[in-house]
Amino acid sequence: MPSAPPAPAATDPTATTLAVLLIGPAGAGKTSVAKFWADHRRVPTAHISLDDVREWVRSGFADPQSGWNDHSEAQYRLARRTCGFAARNFLANGISCILDDAIFPDRPAVGLGGWKRHVGPGLLPVVLLPGLEVVLERNAERSGNRRLADEEVARIHGRMAGWYGSGLPIIDNSQLDVPTTARILDDVLARAIASPPSW
Repeated sequence: MPSAPPAPAATDPTATTLAVLLIGPAGAGKTSVAKFWADHRRVPTAHISLDDVREWVRSGFADPQSGWNDHSEAQYRLARRTCGFAARNFLANGISCILDDAIFPDRPAVGLGGWKRHVGPGLLPVVLLPGLEVVLERNAERSGNRRLADEEVARIHGRMAGWYGSGLPIIDNSQLDVPTTARILDDVLARAIASPPSW
């Protein structure tokens, strides 16, 4: 009598329902990688972009490029809570999700801590951190309110360097295309499932 096919390994990220947080500066390729990764999984997967949700506000949108203030901070917090609610809802219905956000290591309460509260303790954070020259090139290709001044990109990139030594997995995708980065993300997630990072 033929045996049943083996069940997927518990550490196979392509066959497991996951919640992933992709962290990185503007121009790191978070959205491109997140979309590709979500499109090519063996289980249903949603991509939840903080920027997309934040831009649901049309009238009264607080654009941080016009100056970071209480209004832009409040809209970021609201967008994070909304993304977290959506992620929990997807997960409760057996759908994986990947979220992307540019959060800073020096603001744990609103960054990782906030996401952990909103999504849950099973959230797997991964940092995408290419070199500065790469994020500057990618940012230059953007348009509208998603394109930042070079000085701002450099400042954000510098603050993101604080993720080194944090214990979180970091992928330097400076020389990698999107499909290759997504494959490396799967490898990183397999290790994180087997041995979850403490954060």
